[in-house]
Amino acid sequence: MSSTGNGGGGERRAGTAGSAAARARLRRAARPAAPLPPSGRRRSTVSAPEATRPAQPAPTLALPEPGAQSGSGLRSRPGRPFPGGPGDAPNDLGAPPEGSLLDMLKVAIAILDTAGRVVLWSPAAEELLGWPNELLVGRRIDELIPDREQVARIRAAIQDALRHGRWAGSAELRDRDGVPVAVDTRISLLVDGDGTPFLQVNMAEAAAVRAVERDLAVRDALFEQSPLGIAILDTDLRYTAVNQTLAEMNGVAPDDHVGRTTGETLPERAADEITAIQRQVLATGEPVIDVTLASPVTTRAGYRSISYSRMTDRSGRVLGISGTVMDVTERYRAVAKVEHARRRLSLLNEFGSRVGDLLDASRIAQELASSVVPRLTDHSAVILLQAVAHGDDLPRHGHDRRTSLLQLGTASVQDGPEVDVMLRRGARITFAEDSACGRVLRTGVPELLSGADQLDDVTYPGDPKMQAAHDLGVHSMLVVPLRARGIVIGLLLVSRAGYREGFDRDDLAFTVELADRAGSSLDNARLYARERTAALTLQRTLLPQQVPQPTGVEVAYRYVPGSSGTEVGGDWFDVIPLPGDRTALVVGDVMGHGLRAAATMGRLRTAVRVLAALDLPPDVLLRHVHELADDLAQGPDEALLATCVYAVFDPATARLTVAKAGHIPPVLVVPGEEVQEPTRTGGPLPGGAGRILDLPSGAPLGVGGVPFESVELKIPEGSLLVLCTDGLVESRDKDLDVGLGRLITVLQGPHASIQAACEAVLDTMEQGREPDDVALLLARLGHGQAGTPTAGWTLPAEPTAVSRARRLVRATLAEWGVEALTDTAELLVSELVTNAVRYASAPIGVRLTLGETLLVEISDPLPDPPRERHAAEADEGGRGLELVRRLALRWGARAEGIGKVVWFEQALPGNEPDEP
Repeated sequence: MSSTGNGGGGERRAGTAGSAAARARLRRAARPAAPLPPSGRRRSTVSAPEATRPAQPAPTLALPEPGAQSGSGLRSRPGRPFPGGPGDAPNDLGAPPEGSLLDMLKVAIAILDTAGRVVLWSPAAEELLGWPNELLVGRRIDELIPDREQVARIRAAIQDALRHGRWAGSAELRDRDGVPVAVDTRISLLVDGDGTPFLQVNMAEAAAVRAVERDLAVRDALFEQSPLGIAILDTDLRYTAVNQTLAEMNGVAPDDHVGRTTGETLPERAADEITAIQRQVLATGEPVIDVTLASPVTTRAGYRSISYSRMTDRSGRVLGISGTVMDVTERYRAVAKVEHARRRLSLLNEFGSRVGDLLDASRIAQELASSVVPRLTDHSAVILLQAVAHGDDLPRHGHDRRTSLLQLGTASVQDGPEVDVMLRRGARITFAEDSACGRVLRTGVPELLSGADQLDDVTYPGDPKMQAAHDLGVHSMLVVPLRARGIVIGLLLVSRAGYREGFDRDDLAFTVELADRAGSSLDNARLYARERTAALTLQRTLLPQQVPQPTGVEVAYRYVPGSSGTEVGGDWFDVIPLPGDRTALVVGDVMGHGLRAAATMGRLRTAVRVLAALDLPPDVLLRHVHELADDLAQGPDEALLATCVYAVFDPATARLTVAKAGHIPPVLVVPGEEVQEPTRTGGPLPGGAGRILDLPSGAPLGVGGVPFESVELKIPEGSLLVLCTDGLVESRDKDLDVGLGRLITVLQGPHASIQAACEAVLDTMEQGREPDDVALLLARLGHGQAGTPTAGWTLPAEPTAVSRARRLVRATLAEWGVEALTDTAELLVSELVTNAVRYASAPIGVRLTLGETLLVEISDPLPDPPRERHAAEADEGGRGLELVRRLALRWGARAEGIGKVVWFEQALPGNEPDEP
């Protein structure tokens, strides 16, 4: 082992000291205390010759100069003392804080005479090497040297210190257990008042010294070479040190920071926010990490990330705060750009979701205007061609000042009279052909307008809307075309006002993208409106244009198109007058939606009317319609599927005959017994007891396999018959019986009229019902007009029945005062009764009814209808039905029960039809 050194700080060499101090403490704890001298006093800490020396003033100890480890930066200048430190109380130092740097790096002190004998041995030296002072004082330091070579070098070092006043180097000493300990050593020459020289030896464990030096080197490297700005502040929040990076970021020299606060260094507006963060960290001890603020230096605009944490020493005393500052301008702008793009994409997606299921141009225009305010603009307006708003075809010629434009969407960040003038919804827009609107309409090229001169050119000079825009402070505007299939169908105008930054090219590109998406939706809405108009027009033309009010029946009806756009349904109804003042009431529903369903509905309604003219019973009529299913289908590959209910009411007999084909059942409301007032057209409905008519269901038309059956009912005076389609009573989450029960509940109450009852029924439709068409038909059934003359007889099937029938007819017509009809009536009755007597074997019925015409009905139990023949000139018979056809106003036959009824009508005097 060796030790070398010189006056300038000789060569150092690492030893194998280890934790000698810890080992020494353990040894002292296990070893008994050294015995006292016989005199009872501890041995003096100075040698005997020195003890006999008269008392002199204590020698002044010359400590090593602090400049021995000169550095740069914070360590190169004297630091300001922290409050509470030694600098604040020079006359009252107090106890040193525990856990300080001196506790970690303990410096052992020994005083030697010129001969190398120990005069004083400090407790730190005792702890470092384990040798107590009572064993070393008066002994030569050589005894702690492991080998002779090292002893020689130590002696040379002592001589060098005596000559030059100091010596620095490293050495290896032996602790009490003989383990060598490497120490960094400083030897200084001391002289007492008598001129006697002594040597002060300062020793520190070499490993601890190198650890501190390494930490200081790291600190210097980080502080001076870090790309981050670093600041150290005391408890008064004054800078004690800053690195060059932060000085350059703040534009203030490092020396000009020291002793100043942030508020005295940076601009006031930026310093207030930073100072508040510093105070919070100092008071709470909670660090603040990565807070992004705008750069406080106007010459270097950008953004900074600041972090602060509180500093404490090993004893927990608050020393101040430390902070790091990083320039994050590029990161912030990149993040801001990504966030800006994300917000734009979110706006596009949100707009798409808001208008994705809309098929109304006005609503789409309003959604477009509202979606861009305030995220993109302060004011917005959507202007559309009138053809787009009304669902017409797009113009094929270019746009000019005569093009009709409507402002259908508006939005603004504020309200007021100026906004009302500039953004009046529904206003008709006019423009000059050379204006910005005119150019964009013609060319489809968007324009960005800035400044008063360009904004005056938006529509036409002197436009009150643009004057209102000036009053609102509008300074930037985008005029963007709304296009569909290459045709400009409108304009999107967005404007910014006040202190908001004007539009740029990125804003223009985004607005064009948004307008293109809106243009597609608007064109879809236009096509939808056109197709819906066509479908509704077709459907309305196929429904009854005029609904008759037959004798004994008061009718009210409503038709409500479905809410699913162009998908109009196949619901329909009809009121068909039949001979004998009878009335057919029909309601049907063709399955499916669209134009094809509407067309099929029209063909089905025509077939029903044609078959109804044959006066067929309801079940027979439905069977014939079913047989026509293939011809009535929507296409060769699609079968007809329709439901229908067909009812015939005869006011003379108060009988209702009903059959249905898979349709929902009718509802009948019978007035109470207390109602004595006869039925009158337009009168109030008294209400009554309602019930669902129990009818055989029958299969839908086109399905087959289930026979159709008719049910005949006797109807009380003033009863209300309700026929409707399933769209009125069906809903997504409830049974059909619930809807029918709700319908009965409404109609059981009194209503001012049958029309009012219709409205009350429609008001009960649930919001959650399927978006289907609704056909509703109400019929108040009476017993014919009051005072209508009627007469009837039953005659045996004998030849005498013919003459008797003639006499009865003649007498009755004379009684009614229509003798002018007697001759023709007798002739036709004679022919029909003769046919009945010839082929029937059961009683024959004759009935006369005098209404707007004279109705004559001949009934017999034979089901076969009469067939008209064309008799030859030599034939004696076969001319009866031909006479009826020629002389009667109308004639026909219908089934009734197991037989039939043959009828004819005669016009009353004065009401004869013109001769062909």
